[in-house]
Amino acid sequence: MSYLETTKDVYKEAALTPDVGLCCTTNPIWELPGLKIPKIMQEMNYGCGSTVHARDLTNNPKMLYVGVGGGMELLQFAYFNRNKGGVIGLDVVDEMLEASRKNFIEAEEQNDWFKSEFVDLRKGDAMNLPVEDNSIDVAAQNCLFNIFKADDLKKAIAEMYRVLKPHGRLVMSDPTCEQPMNETLRNDERLRALCLSGSLPIAEYVKMLTDAGFGTIEIRARKPYRILDPVNYPTEELIYIESIEVAAIKDPMPEDGPCIFTGKAAIYFGEEEYFDDGKGHTLLKNQPLAICDKTAGAIADLGRKDIFISESTFHYDGGGCC
Repeated sequence: MSYLETTKDVYKEAALTPDVGLCCTTNPIWELPGLKIPKIMQEMNYGCGSTVHARDLTNNPKMLYVGVGGGMELLQFAYFNRNKGGVIGLDVVDEMLEASRKNFIEAEEQNDWFKSEFVDLRKGDAMNLPVEDNSIDVAAQNCLFNIFKADDLKKAIAEMYRVLKPHGRLVMSDPTCEQPMNETLRNDERLRALCLSGSLPIAEYVKMLTDAGFGTIEIRARKPYRILDPVNYPTEELIYIESIEVAAIKDPMPEDGPCIFTGKAAIYFGEEEYFDDGKGHTLLKNQPLAICDKTAGAIADLGRKDIFISESTFHYDGGGCC
């Protein structure tokens, strides 16, 4: 049995018998005006963060969500596009799609504004999306891509890039791990399906996105997630796993490489009212400016003693140099 078949079996079981906290930490249950999340959706909350960010969801964006779970994030996305088929929900597991359909009926009963037709549920594979080229404003996946092995992950990211419109956003939440994992862990199909042993270091994760052509990467959050310990897992050392929330934007690739925001900021504190580097970056005196890592490096190379550049905070909420 391949690791993908194992994953299907794990989530078939999770669809038939909801398992609170099956693989992941709990997603935020957004308390938006008039939005009520059915309890069953909360119990089938199999994500490790949130892909729902209001700033991505203006002007009725066409949305795609891959790996539907119990439908909670699909319902949250539909809150921002209340049109028939405004949100596409895709899953390879029949039982998970059916569970979401049932959950949407309950969501209709609890939310006067919601109709199940707002969400177009489709069976499909993340590596072969049944979606037209350049047709999606916001695509999302939560705790899915970390399951894939390298070649399959490349295919899945390439498919997301294909279906996004120019300047469209791929919003993701996945576990990451900076420590090496032994081959026993890496090859354990169930641990991979449970969003543990497929975790990549952040730099590798980001490189997979930029290699696919995404010109802007935003790391929006980095949080503690899980521990793999020698008592319960085949490892001789404690392994610390974090979860990150990332947006990859289908911007043109700059000639000097991608803009990767890891939460750095620059502060100018010199004698003038502002500092202008002549490359489109203006620092007002004593006003922090979010900057991408590339810009941080270029400013640091100037060797100025009146500009402070922070370390990466791995929290970026928009604005800044690019």
